Amino acid sequence: MTFSGTIDFRPKLLDALRHYSFGKFKADLIAGIVVGIVALPLAIAFGIASGVSPTVGLVTAIIGGFMVSAFGGNSVQIGGPTGAFIVIVYNIIATFGLQGLAIATFMAGLILVLLGLFHLGTVIKFIPYPIVVGFTAGIALTIFSTQINDFLGLGLTGVPSEFIPKWGVYFSNLSRIDWPTLVVGLVSLMIIIVTPKISKRLPGALIAIIIVTAVVYFIKSVMPEFDVETIGRRFGKLSTDIPEPHGFELNMATINRLLPSAFTIAILGAIESLLSATVADGVTGSHTRSNTELIGQGIANITVPFFGGIPVTGAIARTMTNITNGGRTPVAGIIHACVLSLIFLFLMPLINLVPMACLAAVLIVVAYNMSGWRTVLAIFHNPKSDISVLVVTFLLTVVFDLTIAIEIGLLLAIILFLRRVMENTAIKVYSDKLDVAEGSEVSTHEVLNVARGVEVYEIDGPFFFGVATKFDELMRTSMVDRPVVRIIRMRKVPFIDSTGIHNLEILIHSAHKEGIHIVLSGVNPGVRHDLDAAGIDKIMVGDHICDHITKAVEVANKIAENEQKWTPNVKK
Repeated sequence: MTFSGTIDFRPKLLDALRHYSFGKFKADLIAGIVVGIVALPLAIAFGIASGVSPTVGLVTAIIGGFMVSAFGGNSVQIGGPTGAFIVIVYNIIATFGLQGLAIATFMAGLILVLLGLFHLGTVIKFIPYPIVVGFTAGIALTIFSTQINDFLGLGLTGVPSEFIPKWGVYFSNLSRIDWPTLVVGLVSLMIIIVTPKISKRLPGALIAIIIVTAVVYFIKSVMPEFDVETIGRRFGKLSTDIPEPHGFELNMATINRLLPSAFTIAILGAIESLLSATVADGVTGSHTRSNTELIGQGIANITVPFFGGIPVTGAIARTMTNITNGGRTPVAGIIHACVLSLIFLFLMPLINLVPMACLAAVLIVVAYNMSGWRTVLAIFHNPKSDISVLVVTFLLTVVFDLTIAIEIGLLLAIILFLRRVMENTAIKVYSDKLDVAEGSEVSTHEVLNVARGVEVYEIDGPFFFGVATKFDELMRTSMVDRPVVRIIRMRKVPFIDSTGIHNLEILIHSAHKEGIHIVLSGVNPGVRHDLDAAGIDKIMVGDHICDHITKAVEVANKIAENEQKWTPNVKK
């Protein structure tokens, strides 16, 4: 990983404002208002599900959403708390407390900024799709399981955070179902499902919250015995003041304990934000500046902990809502943050009346949409390696936690990738005749005569540690009689790693001890630079590193002819 010296940070907002017009502002205003309304119930629900108050969820959506739009590399990205973070945030709070969450989020922001500075925005996009699907489906199932208590009105406290024990507690307490609460949850669920069928522009979650809250409030006023838990009863009177910035203690012991969690937040945030940006690009035809987007996400996550917020990333659903309602510049995202600010300042007393079962229904629908079960079924028609990565990542996410799932999933994907590269990297052996154009698109064929005692080994693929071992074994077993010259043809070697260089060096030294000459052919400039930096050119004889196979065969044939004059008994 190298730093090119140029910082790829140019927020899309700067470009948008350069040619901004009233027409664009009108479109952004409408989109921003709609997205702000849609984001309201989600911010509240994600905050509560993550183990913090609704106020924290809203503050995160306001500050984080503003930062992502102001400093991000996508024109229509809407940032805020998302369902993907619920599991990891809840576990961090349970283990390290709110102070630990703030530190982990701050560190994740720094990691995201570094990823952008080191131009790794495009690399993140290539994380294997089965991993993304696996832990997204696992997160969805985990979110669903966390909402059963509120949806059924079980009234349980101290529910285990682990998936299997949690469901054990649920099943053993089904007799405690509160039927009025369940009815509220089912009605909310029905409204959320039916609303898009009436109009895709209507935010089902918000419609459900407004209708169900009003009905529950009316029934409660007529029938005081009708008792359904609300946000106000659980969290008390919600504050309407933006929290003042506050610091937190940071030391090496804390950093060491929270670094794995911070890494998970950063990778998850990077994947989700760039995935959302890619989807948005496909719809709008724009182009995301991936590194700028990561830096913008990093700035947001560095900032929100000082106001007590939770992690921020790009939200696909809210971003698509922004697009479908006409938003085309980051101004729409900034307006969405302003709308949430106004709601926070003036309408918080009404939020106290929202039933918890209604929010549980909102999150159950979010979990269903996240699950991507159709995609999961489709992947089961893919190669077994993809299926194994998906299943392992899914099970680790559900049974253990997201940190382990991402780490093991990435490791497994890397191992499977290396195995595929090794399987697809061919090593061919030639003698007597060699067609220069074989394996290329050149129509003119030039056949070279290879002298007796000369063997040509062609490596087709990267020369990294696994292939280096495979090549070494082939060199030891392919020859019955000792050759005079070995040509290693490297025209199709795009790169070579330190193990490949080390094996090549050992091969050259051992060949020289056995009286065998080594000639390298078709070495591209990048590989040649690595070989020269490692000193391979110093242990090679004369002009034995050639840029073309014709020169290499010519050099090898001369060596073989000279050697065989003195050792006529050498056989092919």
